[in-house]
Amino acid sequence: MPDINLKRRRLLGGTLLGVAAANLTLPGLSYANPLSASGTASMAPLKHVDAGVLNIAYYETGPAQGPVVFLLHGYPYDIHSYIDVAEILAKQGCRVIVPHLRGHGGTRFLDAATQRTGQQSAVAMDIIALMDALKIDRAVMAGYDWGARTACIIAALWPERCIGLLSVNGYLIQNIPRNALPLPAQAEVGWWYQYYFATERGVAGLTANRKDIARIIWKTNSPTWHFDDATFDRAAASFDNPDYVAIVIHNYRWRLSLAAGDPQYDELEKRLATQPVIAVPTITMDGDSDGVVPATDGKAYASKFSGPRTHRIIKGAGHNLPQEAPQEFSAAVMTLLSNAG
Repeated sequence: MPDINLKRRRLLGGTLLGVAAANLTLPGLSYANPLSASGTASMAPLKHVDAGVLNIAYYETGPAQGPVVFLLHGYPYDIHSYIDVAEILAKQGCRVIVPHLRGHGGTRFLDAATQRTGQQSAVAMDIIALMDALKIDRAVMAGYDWGARTACIIAALWPERCIGLLSVNGYLIQNIPRNALPLPAQAEVGWWYQYYFATERGVAGLTANRKDIARIIWKTNSPTWHFDDATFDRAAASFDNPDYVAIVIHNYRWRLSLAAGDPQYDELEKRLATQPVIAVPTITMDGDSDGVVPATDGKAYASKFSGPRTHRIIKGAGHNLPQEAPQEFSAAVMTLLSNAG
């Protein structure tokens, strides 16, 4: 195992690092708040900081001088997707930051007049603004769903801020013209809520039934994950954010070219429209039981990564991979750090 020199910061190696490099499961690893036992533990207390257009609520754990890892959640989930991953990484010496994305949890807009856009560049800029507010130069970016897209964008447009990238389901930067094309019929079924949200009936439905819709999506996305009510309710509390409906609706309407983006992000979206190549060290992952994005060998998007990349398929995991397979997700993060210079 090579020595790790990340701006002379101390990284606690040991068992997890060695196992991560070998891409193995971590049998018998002890960590706090195992979700398999209960969903009642909480990531608390939260910190808050003004960053860009938001006051961002985030959970932080681990040593202040450790290498930084950002863990980015998706829809319809929240920071608790990482309750076990955060604990594992903190015990390995990482400074772990898990923010509520715009429209979720305790994150709020600073100005009532700010457009409630959910487009990809806006969410990515939120994380860059958070890094600036916390005076963090570089970090590993890791995520799934919306979080993976955000991590990919940061790796592509701001590689100097990104130590490495862990992206579930691969290269996820939106290609708007391609989004106008139909998917295979079976795949279209999995995106039913996107088309529902394109209607005013869908807006009313999300407003009234946000938790019921999320529960259906959880079960569809992760058919082998037998989460309990406490685990779901803990995350669903984050959907009571006053901007939740507006952000979710805009995100999916924008993807389908049914809503305009915020002009302040036009230049970033032009850059993203070129489908920029990612050069930072990357691990892509799929769960072999993902109910909405079937696992692949990663070859279809290989040309989008010019740096070192490995692809892993995680047995028994669905779409919410970090919560369903926290040991494997954490091991991948540690592999990225072990290879950082």
